[in-house]
Amino acid sequence: MTNPPTYRIEKDSMGERQIPADAYYGIQTLRATENFPISGLKPLSTYVDACVLIKKAAAIANTELACIRPDIGQAIVWAADEVLAGQWRDQFVVDVYQAGAGTSHHMNVNEVLANRALEILGEEKGNYSRINPNDHVNYGQSTNDVIPTAIRIGGLLALERTLYPALSEAIAALDNKATEFQDVIRSGRTHLQDAVPVRLGENFRAWAQILTDHLIRIEAAAQDLMILGIGGSAAGTGLNTHPRYRFRVTEVLAELIDQPLKPAPHLMAAMQSMAPFVNVSGAMRNLAQDLAKISHDLRLLDSGPKTGFKEIQLPPVQPGSSIMPGKYNPVMAEMTSMVCFQVMGYDAAIALAAQAGQLELNVMMPLIAYDLIQSIEILGRTIAALTDRCLKNITANRDRCLDYAEGSLSLVTALNTHIGYLNAAAVAKASLETGKSLRQIVLEQGLLSEAELAEILNLEKMSQMPED
Repeated sequence: MTNPPTYRIEKDSMGERQIPADAYYGIQTLRATENFPISGLKPLSTYVDACVLIKKAAAIANTELACIRPDIGQAIVWAADEVLAGQWRDQFVVDVYQAGAGTSHHMNVNEVLANRALEILGEEKGNYSRINPNDHVNYGQSTNDVIPTAIRIGGLLALERTLYPALSEAIAALDNKATEFQDVIRSGRTHLQDAVPVRLGENFRAWAQILTDHLIRIEAAAQDLMILGIGGSAAGTGLNTHPRYRFRVTEVLAELIDQPLKPAPHLMAAMQSMAPFVNVSGAMRNLAQDLAKISHDLRLLDSGPKTGFKEIQLPPVQPGSSIMPGKYNPVMAEMTSMVCFQVMGYDAAIALAAQAGQLELNVMMPLIAYDLIQSIEILGRTIAALTDRCLKNITANRDRCLDYAEGSLSLVTALNTHIGYLNAAAVAKASLETGKSLRQIVLEQGLLSEAELAEILNLEKMSQMPED
């Protein structure tokens, strides 16, 4: 009994190569893996989904328009559905840093779907006379229009699956804590120096509002991702496509991902300009900047326990030191800052790549695809983890907050309109030099009565936010 062959022979315009017999990828993918042994990073799962969804939509549209035979179209759709269900994921093997524009990854997708479709029809892998990666899976398409469309679809999928739910949950958690801490008065700080009393609850409500504003900005930026240049084919000319193809494939894609997608008014523009991706990336960077600031605030407010602010307690989730017993660090907030910095770095790379296109195509799209989708997904997962492992279980050290608020020299600000700025400054200086309270200094100097002071230095009243 002879053993089955361990490889098959495939041929392209450059010659023949041996392909592992069990591989669904083909000769062009093999050449790409040899050319680009760079990072070990493989395409993100969401990006694979986006590319495969485009191939599924194209097969449906081209079958309806009688551009490919129904049996071929159905087999491609079947193969695509298997990949979307999680099968054959190990077959997408081209490094993130690869041939310009994404041709290598694009052909990887075409070859996997073609070979799996061949098996579905009872054929052997590599029998491209029946189903061809270029002639059938890629019918009416080009890397020129598929990859910028895939970045759009991948971005939308990542936002819906990861970022939007995480942001919504974080906002709800912060709002809940705002209500819980609304009666907690603490000393405000500006320039890291004492400032007027504020409500801890309003700090949390402010953070909730900041994240809400970012959610609105990101949703607005994502509108750009819904305008597709699919159907532009080579250089935006629409070469080798049915006149109805670009409209029908957009309709099918819209149904598949439940988004109001529309064909681009100018196909060449849709593949040349990376502005939609820069716009979304900029919105992500903006969120990352504020989220990093919030994480820094959480760490500062939790600093201590004996020598810092310790106005709040972040939930301890793991031991904080390999040598100091009983130490717990604000690890969830620390991790959040690191991810935020990475997102800011991705945004810089996207901006550089976006301006590096020439004439009819931007060849830096593989970098943009990875960095944009990765930014959305790691920031979404970070926010989800921060919410679950930190925000929901923060507690307030109420006595510590009140002690700081009552001892703040900035309470003197409330005296300005009653004794004048210069007198108030002199009272603050005297309090600092003597260690006496503001109240004592004012009474000793006869500037106000005790009843007047009680009304003016009412912390509840001073820290109350203005009504709408």
